[in-house]
Amino acid sequence: MTTSAHRSVREDTSWVLAPLLELPHVIHAAVISGDGLIEGRSPDLHQDAAEGVAAMLSALQGAARTTTAAFAGDFDVQLRQTVVESDHGWVFAIPAGENTCLAVFAGREVNMGVVTHHMQVQVATLGSKTMNSPPRQDSSS
Repeated sequence: MTTSAHRSVREDTSWVLAPLLELPHVIHAAVISGDGLIEGRSPDLHQDAAEGVAAMLSALQGAARTTTAAFAGDFDVQLRQTVVESDHGWVFAIPAGENTCLAVFAGREVNMGVVTHHMQVQVATLGSKTMNSPPRQDSSS
């Protein structure tokens, strides 16, 4: 698969966010590549803000992985979740397949367990949909 065909498949991931955005106190959600690109975002998250979130979250995930590896003394670390708490609310990030993560921003009153459970469900749905989709053809050939 060429890079352009791969990118077109990845850009169509916003559908995975809709169920998360229906949860109480969830404000924004995004699908982010490991190299800091936005692959899907909630409708109310402006493109420039989404790009900033993607870049910073990519760096944060890398820092979290490195920090965990240093503490654990094992550099083969797989992150399961990164959580950030602030006075504005919570950021949750979980891996969503190879080199991708799902991120949610929620208000302070959010039920953390409900949000992370639904994030896992959506990641599983994203994975099964990707696995069951026929390979896309590069229209430029």
